[in-house]
Amino acid sequence: MTTRFLRLLACQLLLLFACAQAQAADGVEITKAQIEATEDGYRLDARYAFELSHDLENAISRGVALYFTTEIELTRPRWWWYDEKAVASRQTLRISYNELHRQYNVAVVGSVMQSFQTLDEALANVRRPGRWMIAPKGAIKPGEVYNVTMRMFMDRQLLLKPLQVNALNDAGWQLGSNKKTFLYKAE
Repeated sequence: MTTRFLRLLACQLLLLFACAQAQAADGVEITKAQIEATEDGYRLDARYAFELSHDLENAISRGVALYFTTEIELTRPRWWWYDEKAVASRQTLRISYNELHRQYNVAVVGSVMQSFQTLDEALANVRRPGRWMIAPKGAIKPGEVYNVTMRMFMDRQLLLKPLQVNALNDAGWQLGSNKKTFLYKAE
C-alpha cells in the first residue's frame, strides 16, 4: 500500500513539473534589458522572445486588438528606510489587424501607427520595440546604483469587456514574463 502511494505521488509530481515547464515555455522571455543615458534622459533598450498561442493568433486575425505592456521600476536602496522609488514607467504597444487593408498595425498607445503585411513582421516590432524614454535626465542621481525591475505582459485589462472574462479563465490568453531584476549605475 505504501509503495503504491509513493508511486502515485511520484507520478503526480512529475505531471505537475511537466505542466509547469509547458506553461513556462508559453511565456515571455526578456532576452535583453539595458538602460542607456542620452542627452534627453534615460532610455530602455529591451528585446523579448515569445510566441502567440493559436487562440491569440485567431483573435488578431478576427480584428481583436491585443495590448502588450512593459513596466519598469528603478529603486535606490536605503539602509535607514524603505527603498526610494526613483522611476516607475510603462509603455503599451497595440497590435491589430485591419481587414479592409489586409495589414497588421502596431502602435505605441497614443502614438503613430506602423503597418505590416504579415503577422510575423508585426510581432518582430513588438519583440524589438524602439528605445523609449523611461525618465528625464534629472530623475536619477549620477553615480548612484539602482535596482531595476521590469516585466512584459499581454495587458488583458485593455481588451474589450466581453473578452476580458474569457481571457481571465483561458490559459491561451495569458502571456507574460517573470520579473527581471538587475543593477544599473547611473551615468
